[in-house]
Amino acid sequence: MATKLSRLYGMEIFTDAGKFLGNIQDFILDFETGEVLRILTEPMPRDKEDVKKMLREKSIMYKSVKSVEDVVVVAKGPGAAPPE
Repeated sequence: MATKLSRLYGMEIFTDAGKFLGNIQDFILDFETGEVLRILTEPMPRDKEDVKKMLREKSIMYKSVKSVEDVVVVAKGPGAAPPE
């Protein structure tokens, strides 16, 4: 199933256990494959060290997404997998 990313901006993200993780602020995409790699719960910072921290603590691997309806449900929260 395909959906426009613009529809997802601002959506709330919850774990499958019901923990609120934040709202979708941005995405990291693989332009070669057209895949979404990560969901960001904060805008991408400019400083390299801040980017690393944000990827560890404020992003979710897209492969963890279980459902996208009124909210986004994910299997694991931030920090569950190291940045690629």
